[in-house]
Amino acid sequence: MKLLVIAGPPSAGKTALTKQIVRRFKDEMKIAYLKIDVVKAFEDVELNREFDILTKKVYSGDLCPDHAGVMVLGDAVEWAERNKADLFIVESAGLCLRCSPYLNQGLGIIVLSSISGIHAPEKMGAMVALADIAVVTKIDLVSQAEREVFIQKIKEVHPHIGLMETNALQGTSLQRLYQFIEKSEDIDKNHLVLKGSPPIGTCTICIGKKEIGWDHHFGVIKKLDGQIADYLYRGE
Repeated sequence: MKLLVIAGPPSAGKTALTKQIVRRFKDEMKIAYLKIDVVKAFEDVELNREFDILTKKVYSGDLCPDHAGVMVLGDAVEWAERNKADLFIVESAGLCLRCSPYLNQGLGIIVLSSISGIHAPEKMGAMVALADIAVVTKIDLVSQAEREVFIQKIKEVHPHIGLMETNALQGTSLQRLYQFIEKSEDIDKNHLVLKGSPPIGTCTICIGKKEIGWDHHFGVIKKLDGQIADYLYRGE
């Protein structure tokens, strides 16, 4: 199974890009989709209704959404594999710029809006620096000069990142992205870890423990299908 982790600030165009990817591969691969958010999300309903793919969402509640993503991703990968998915797309909430949801396998895609300001890539730190691919959206709303400056700022943060520009609603100029996805290797779920170290804090994720899945962590945990009672302290 191939894995895509799509991150980026709110309203950058993550879901619009996801729809283009699903539209391109839905006839070739069985696709599963997970949306991680904080309070409310409708993307899973939209994608299921429009493309009839397998979808799921999870709310982080009191946890940081990226930390919740680490907790549930082990279960989520197993869920996608049980349903015989060929391509598993995970869309993050995109709220924390210090955390980075990318893994050591699959593709990490950062979606950046060209109207977010020329210094935005520098402010995002690990979310840009650890991504494999940057997709710049809303390019029809800025001048050519602004686009070039924005691209240069991304390259200063991550010189070797794969870069492409698009109007995500129309899906223009995404052929290179599709090629990256086609050539990406299948994941080994038993060796999934975060690419980067999360910020220092009090839970086991915050102090740098990188294993994927709630069963590897202590403190306040969250399961993929957990109810309120699952927001419990695990450990002494």
